[in-house]
Amino acid sequence: MKLGEEIVLRPRFKIQVDRPHEAVLAIFEEAKTTTSEFIVTRVDDHVFIKIPKAKQHYWSPQLDLEILSFEEESCTIHGLFGPKPAVWTLFMFLHFLVATAFIGFGIWAYTNASLGYSFTVQIVLMILSVIAWFVLYFAGRMGKLAGKTEMKSLYQFLRSVLNVLDQD
Repeated sequence: MKLGEEIVLRPRFKIQVDRPHEAVLAIFEEAKTTTSEFIVTRVDDHVFIKIPKAKQHYWSPQLDLEILSFEEESCTIHGLFGPKPAVWTLFMFLHFLVATAFIGFGIWAYTNASLGYSFTVQIVLMILSVIAWFVLYFAGRMGKLAGKTEMKSLYQFLRSVLNVLDQD
């Protein structure tokens, strides 16, 4: 997987591994005890790799892996980079709040215009909603840039644990 210069929202990747499903999960169980660089957690067929609390900042990403097996001697690892769930939920809530406010102010402006009242305040509030959305957008972009090096180190850790050569 190439991360490139541009980081997409919640990048995903897939790795085909020529090892049995249980062997790959066992490798992650072993990595949990041998590394202090990352926190490795396993729940069934899911593995979560995180930055330790002492090194984390607000924008620190985490790597979520799902190990699926359709054949006995190979498996597929589906990976997803993303912010901590609390950060993701907060940003989705704020985007929803701004969108709802924009629609509400638009309806209020239309109602005032239909009744022949002044709707300047509502238009200003709609413009402020758009500005708030741009502020959220750029804050998210800055956060993704702040977590870019950590995202690369998480991916390199995954590659080193699996001892898989980069085939990109």
